[in-house]
Amino acid sequence: MIDLKLLQKDFESVNKKLMRKGVDATLIEELKLKNEELKKAKSSYETLQALQNSMSKEFGIYKREGKDISELKARVDANKIVINEALDIQRNTQEELEKIAMSIPNMPDDDVPDGADEEDNIELKKVLTPREFTFTPKEHWELAEQNGWIDFERGVKLATSRFSVQFGMGARLERALINFMLDFNRSRGFDEVSVPALVNRSALEGTGQLPKFEDDLYKMQNQELFLIPTAEVPVTNIYQDEILREDELPKKMTAYTSCFRKEAGAAGRDTRGMIRQHQFHKVELVAITHPNESEKVFKEMVECASDILTALELPHRLVNLCTGDLGFGAAHTTDIEVWLPGQNTYREISSISNTREFQARRAKIRFKDGKKNSFVHTLNGSSLAVGRTLVAIMENNQNEDGTIDIPEVLKPYLGISI
Repeated sequence: MIDLKLLQKDFESVNKKLMRKGVDATLIEELKLKNEELKKAKSSYETLQALQNSMSKEFGIYKREGKDISELKARVDANKIVINEALDIQRNTQEELEKIAMSIPNMPDDDVPDGADEEDNIELKKVLTPREFTFTPKEHWELAEQNGWIDFERGVKLATSRFSVQFGMGARLERALINFMLDFNRSRGFDEVSVPALVNRSALEGTGQLPKFEDDLYKMQNQELFLIPTAEVPVTNIYQDEILREDELPKKMTAYTSCFRKEAGAAGRDTRGMIRQHQFHKVELVAITHPNESEKVFKEMVECASDILTALELPHRLVNLCTGDLGFGAAHTTDIEVWLPGQNTYREISSISNTREFQARRAKIRFKDGKKNSFVHTLNGSSLAVGRTLVAIMENNQNEDGTIDIPEVLKPYLGISI
């Protein structure tokens, strides 16, 4: 959630930042009016409270001097009723303001480039050179069918469209990738955690998926539980409503989970193959840091995800997202896009984001900063989307006869001698 104190202190600065992210002007105006309403409610309550304090002092003087207190007592009692009413108005207005604020995205960092959509993102660098094929490379669904690795039709039979079944080496490679990624992340200082695949509403509000993205979530019938869209949700919320010691920071974690998304806003996009599934596997990086360390840890996370792709010998590039392509909770994001020769393009395989205080404010994750409690910074990123990594291996390592070479670093995980 955005800082409401900053909103009250410097509305114009907040307004400019939110406008850069494309927030509807009417929503910002509603936020402004409700903020002004809260200021008036607070002022009214404070005035009444000051009057009550004054009358209470006068009440004491009257009693000591033996004066008649009946009229003053009646005024004190009447003012108490008005004070309680004013306090209710202030609380209700505060709740209404917070409700609006929960639908407002994070403010972008000043150095995030302006832009409307992914076309305005800025490439930072390329890593590894794509292979030059002497034949026309196939797309992964053709290779999957030829090698018997992935069956999309049986996935539909078992569930619905955008589900799949992995067989043989396809299934084994998924498991090998998960173990390799977790081991790699642990070697970079990220502690492995195992978390529930179901979370409550509070957790999803804490990381920003609710209330805005409820239509994209799978909810349990008759329960306030949701299947997770990413491990970012349960891992970040491990420390929800806690105050950490400063010497505990940073907390760097990695987790493997299945993830579930309706992809409600992606009709017609990537309906074929493994790129956009309703259920997919992902290894996640999450960090909870001191504000002074978050940029350092952000760079470590980007480097970690990129180095996994390098170890797998997969060409990729790093992209700085513009304001129009930035996620709801992100202050800034670096995307990693892997080269897919079958599609002749780079496709997103990881997004690493620094949310600053945005998630911590919503989830109430703080640390003891001297004598006061301050909000931590939270960061998250895919390391990596397993299905998309499998797709990249298939397309980049294919041979003319359709067979697929196994990356050297995965062979020990498959029991294949190098």
